[in-house]
Amino acid sequence: MTVQKIEHMGIKVSSLDASIEFYTKVIGLTLLHIIGEPGDQLRLAFLAFQGQTSVEVELIESLWGELPEEGKVSHLAFTVSGIEDEYRRIAELSLDGQTPIRQLANGSRFFFFNGLDGERLEFFESTRS
Repeated sequence: MTVQKIEHMGIKVSSLDASIEFYTKVIGLTLLHIIGEPGDQLRLAFLAFQGQTSVEVELIESLWGELPEEGKVSHLAFTVSGIEDEYRRIAELSLDGQTPIRQLANGSRFFFFNGLDGERLEFFESTRS
């Protein structure tokens, strides 16, 4: 098994820019980087505490869905290496909700699956060092 650490927690937001300002000013997180441009169907922002980037907060702005009334925490992600092997291992466990491996614009790859109570889990192989 190549699961290494908690990668990030994904939070669905209605405005990426406003949420970045909130999480930096109110919580004290530092913006690490943004994936996507204004007007894209999907934009992501990754933030962490200064000097501690081992676990990140991912803000998710998408143009194709409304935010749920509760449960805006979207998923829990874990860093993995060898994502194809992990994909096959999870498939062999016959867990619900497994998605295909997808790739972000920066080359990072990921897939989702469900935990026992329907919680969304993500295995994430980053291109960042």
